[in-house]
Amino acid sequence: MSRTVYCQYLNKEAEGLDFQLYPGELGQKIYESISKEAWAEWQKKQTMLINEKRLNLMDPKSREFLEEQMKAFLFEGKDIEIEGYTPPSK
Repeated sequence: MSRTVYCQYLNKEAEGLDFQLYPGELGQKIYESISKEAWAEWQKKQTMLINEKRLNLMDPKSREFLEEQMKAFLFEGKDIEIEGYTPPSK
């Protein structure tokens, strides 16, 4: 049976994550208030950021930058700008 959360990103009830995917207090906040759908959207953006900005995840500054972008995307409703990326037209 899946759990339901009120997703802060989607602003609606949605299926919650199966387990805490990120460490610490921020990870707990994500687990309690971010849905699977919203997390999947973040993962797409995160992959694009890592690739386009050539981030090295062994570098603490790169990890800090990604965490800031994650908080802005999931909790502040900010869209992540990816340099050189044009979304496909529908």
